[in-house]
Amino acid sequence: MNTITLENPAPQVSTDFMPLLGTDYVELYVGNAKQAAHYYKTAFGFQSLAYAGPETGVRDRASYVLIQEKMRLVLTSPMHSDHPIAEHHKKHGDGVKVLALWVDDAYKAYEEATRRGGKSYMEPTTLTDEKGEVKLAGIHTYGEVVHIFVERKNYQGIFMPGFVKWESDYNPKPSGLKYVDHCVGNVGWNQMNPWVKFYEDVLGFRNILSFDDKDISTEYSALMSKVMSNGNGYVKFPINEPAEGKKKSQVEEYLDFYEGEGVQHIAVATNNIIETVTDLKSRGVEFLKIPASYYATVLERVGQIDEDLKPLSELGILIDRDDEGYLLQIFTKPVEDRPTMFFEIIQRKGARSFGKGNFKALFEALELEQANRGNL
Repeated sequence: MNTITLENPAPQVSTDFMPLLGTDYVELYVGNAKQAAHYYKTAFGFQSLAYAGPETGVRDRASYVLIQEKMRLVLTSPMHSDHPIAEHHKKHGDGVKVLALWVDDAYKAYEEATRRGGKSYMEPTTLTDEKGEVKLAGIHTYGEVVHIFVERKNYQGIFMPGFVKWESDYNPKPSGLKYVDHCVGNVGWNQMNPWVKFYEDVLGFRNILSFDDKDISTEYSALMSKVMSNGNGYVKFPINEPAEGKKKSQVEEYLDFYEGEGVQHIAVATNNIIETVTDLKSRGVEFLKIPASYYATVLERVGQIDEDLKPLSELGILIDRDDEGYLLQIFTKPVEDRPTMFFEIIQRKGARSFGKGNFKALFEALELEQANRGNL
């Protein structure tokens, strides 16, 4: 099977039954939200925004909301061991629970999604306080991940009702992260196409790129991937599944250690990847190491770029080009002890693709890490 690149026409608003305005927030269930919040502030440059917990009348959990430019990260921990969040963390470790979608009408989005086959997670709910109202509703997706539709056009508060402003004397400077570019999900054997159909049928997404095991493979391992995008391109969810190889692929390793399907990585955009990655490394963020040989021929493949190759090679930043421009990208190591979730830092210089030309170098770097863990 060859790579299929589908056309990406201008969005047809009249036929987009699920208009999305972007990613509203990403919520992680973690073992210790207070300490995780300190890590993401220190390491990635997020700022304190809002808090909910026992002090605000929420008795069963604590949630810290962090912000950097347009990206909101919510970190939530349970107060008791018998709470469903504790069960989630026991099974998966730290991981993404909610990919929240910003919509103009949460109730209508829920009605459309459930009518088209989406499984309800949260019935339509309106939260109110003196700052206005936020409407929420949610559906299940792969694994234990959920999508919550968030309508906040009639709310002037800090985050949403139930949260108070989180004041902190400790606010490291931002690192240059701007917004969520895309979130990648890992699903089980032969589950990619069923979830592609789910996003097409339930949320009106389109498959804009496909990669098979010949595109994403090395001597030892392989995977397949399809990129799903909503009508206006503001929300993109690539979906990966394992493919047959001589040894265990990164997707298989993820599924083993996450103990199920889930979000593999969050890609965050920056306007200056050299400055951002230099800053992140100085804060202790660890990135995959790319072999120096990659840079010997990369410009022959991608052509002229604006940046000097030397700092890119020193930092391990990958380069790829499509018909509309080029992109620069780099991947962190997993940000928890289990080899599961990680982050991608990406700068787009016109390109709308996902770095197909970098897959081999990236896989070899990942396989080196897997081998070090004894999981290849």
